[in-house]
Amino acid sequence: MKRQNVRTLSLIVCTFTYLLIGAAVFDALESEYELENKRRLLEEEDEILTRYNISDSDFKAIRHNVIWSRPYKEVTQWKFGGALYLSLVVVAAIGYGHSTPKTIGGKLFCMCYALAGIPLCMIMFQSVGERLNTFVTFALRQVKKCFRLKNKEVTQTDLIFITMNLSTLILTCGALVFSHVEGWTYVDAFYYSFITLTTIGFGDFVALQQDNMVQSKPHYFAFSILFILFGLTVISAAMNLLVLRFLTMNTADELRDEREAAVAARNAVHLEGDVITGNNGVVSNLQEQPIGPIVEDTLSVCSCSCYKWRSPTDKVYSTSPMANHLRRKFKAKKGMDSHEYSKDAESNISEDTDSFINWQRDKRASL
Repeated sequence: MKRQNVRTLSLIVCTFTYLLIGAAVFDALESEYELENKRRLLEEEDEILTRYNISDSDFKAIRHNVIWSRPYKEVTQWKFGGALYLSLVVVAAIGYGHSTPKTIGGKLFCMCYALAGIPLCMIMFQSVGERLNTFVTFALRQVKKCFRLKNKEVTQTDLIFITMNLSTLILTCGALVFSHVEGWTYVDAFYYSFITLTTIGFGDFVALQQDNMVQSKPHYFAFSILFILFGLTVISAAMNLLVLRFLTMNTADELRDEREAAVAARNAVHLEGDVITGNNGVVSNLQEQPIGPIVEDTLSVCSCSCYKWRSPTDKVYSTSPMANHLRRKFKAKKGMDSHEYSKDAESNISEDTDSFINWQRDKRASL
């Protein structure tokens, strides 16, 4: 089996195994908390219903109103600033879900806008990521020249190491800013930064959703936009390197297979017209072309070291995997007509064929 197939099957098995491990870990960490939180919320609901004497239908109406009015409590979502932030969330495929279009025209436009914007945004991030890798390569090469290192080449491993460190720096710095402005804990802020830049976008934590920050804090609004753009660019650069590394491995395996196939083709035995001799040599049948009629025979190739056998009548026989070719050197005699010449040729062919068959059997018996 080829290395590429083995690697693909290994990736499939590892992916499904990783999914099973993730399911087991999440079950162990979250299932008990889910049940406890559900029980606590139901107790609070019963307490509110009892205290204020609210019917179930009224409480459901209140709940529905609270849920649907939540996006409009702190910020105006669809003015130009909020719409710009939501447009970025759409084309970057983050999709927090904190605010969604409600009109039919808004839903149709959102689908068309995403259909063209997501590929455009992905191509842009990939292109800028490649330019970033080129700049990092140039800068790292200059640093090696300044320190007068012998090896000035920049490998993919060096680039992956640098882009990963840069990604970590962006996450940590962004988490510090979001923690300070939004009032989140550092873990929650780092969680939000990671979920955003990996385009998972759960939507449980969303920036710019308090105190009308889009209009009241324009510097923080600009920072949030730049954080998403620059962070996705660096993440794309790292992903480019990882994908390139994998493709390089596949290309190297393909080149290795081609070289092995070429070597095998050079060392292969051509059974169509070549003969394997007794000393493991290969004699090409192209050395001599038959100049007379071919005598078909079912005898196999002679395994001894002799390749040619000359008959007493000065005819050369050569073995072949397909047939035993009889090469004749007929010399026309003066005064012999064509009919007599043909009879004499047929007689010589019959005698020499019987002689060659007997000679080949004796040779096999001696081996």
